[in-house]
Amino acid sequence: MSAIDLAAVIVSVVCLAAVAVLAVAVVSLVRTMRDLRSVVDDLRDSALPMVDDLHSTVKAADAELHRVDRVIRRAERIAVTADNASRLTYRAFAPPLIKGLSLMSGVSQAGRRLRGRRRQRRVLDLPTDNTQKLERKL
Repeated sequence: MSAIDLAAVIVSVVCLAAVAVLAVAVVSLVRTMRDLRSVVDDLRDSALPMVDDLHSTVKAADAELHRVDRVIRRAERIAVTADNASRLTYRAFAPPLIKGLSLMSGVSQAGRRLRGRRRQRRVLDLPTDNTQKLERKL
């Protein structure tokens, strides 16, 4: 056997070993791909309904958000209307009310002054029963 024949045998054995290693790697890769495919199928089977549920939940939340936004806009309009109404009510009723209160205050002060003067006149002008009794004792 010559060196060339020996080299050819060694190269053939190495190639055969390489083919065997590659075959094992391909079998392992095929097994891994099958496992991956089954995991992806399971994930798809469980994820698609969840995505549909999530989609319907997002739609419901969006509808609620629009409803809340409309409620807030209405509340803002009501607040502005109430503010304008209270401002108009204040402008309409405040001056007459203030004038009426000041008139009442003036009338009550005048009444107190008049009552005070009447009491002074009564004490000076009209003798009461107590004053007559005092004068008799003296």
